[in-house]
Amino acid sequence: MPAPPRRHVGQYVSSGDWSDYWTTRISRAESGKIWVRGYPVEELIAGLSYSEAAFLLLQGELPDEREAALFDLALRSGMDQQLINAAAGAARFTASAFPESAIPALASGMLASGSVTGSPQEPAEMLMEAVGWGGVEAEAAGRSVDVWLDRRGAVPGLGHPVHKEAEPRAVTLRRVALERDGWRAHGRMLDAIEAELARRKERRIPINLAGALGALLADLGFDPLAIGGLGALGYGVSLLAHIVEEIREGVPLRIIPEALGSRYAGPEERHLPARTGRKKP
Repeated sequence: MPAPPRRHVGQYVSSGDWSDYWTTRISRAESGKIWVRGYPVEELIAGLSYSEAAFLLLQGELPDEREAALFDLALRSGMDQQLINAAAGAARFTASAFPESAIPALASGMLASGSVTGSPQEPAEMLMEAVGWGGVEAEAAGRSVDVWLDRRGAVPGLGHPVHKEAEPRAVTLRRVALERDGWRAHGRMLDAIEAELARRKERRIPINLAGALGALLADLGFDPLAIGGLGALGYGVSLLAHIVEEIREGVPLRIIPEALGSRYAGPEERHLPARTGRKKP
């Protein structure tokens, strides 16, 4: 389905017709009735899994068997890895200061899910761009590596601070996706980009989870904005586990003492110069 034309508030102000100002294709509700993407909500609650319902909400249509299995794979792959992800630290810091509810800490963790902490949105955008160029896959991969090394000095979706040889979650996601015909044009492009970067660096910089997720979800036809959100949602249950553990078992009001790495690197003690009218302390 083609994207609807972009709207702007000026057209409504000038025309005075606000009839479609708040329009949604996602759901409809009337007294005692709810439809989601046209389906009665009762049927969806009774007949779909969580991942199938999520696919319908985001894509507008029900997934087929292959799509449902691959989407469920994407959602469950964001398993926790101790405190390596900065989002977990952000969530736990907030939970230590606000133990009355998990929600503020969950929001903090979600807000820390960006390009540096492993969002799949940027890798997906990179892969969609490279696939869109067409032509020979290896040439597009080389061009993509050029673009991203020039743009930010690194290629999205590759590399990990701890897993230098292979990222276990990414390896498993890619293997299962291949088995289920889910590693298609964007997955193959990610493989080509990984190979090209290894050739240039003379060492392997492995695909990470963000890259694998970006490829899989791009091959499923998701919008990059949705892909970024799905990365955060997929890790959300891990965040919630951290939050509950922090509130129930952690240390209220977490700090970073010198023993754990806090270090002052500013000037030594100094004093304001004498000035007329200033009283000495």
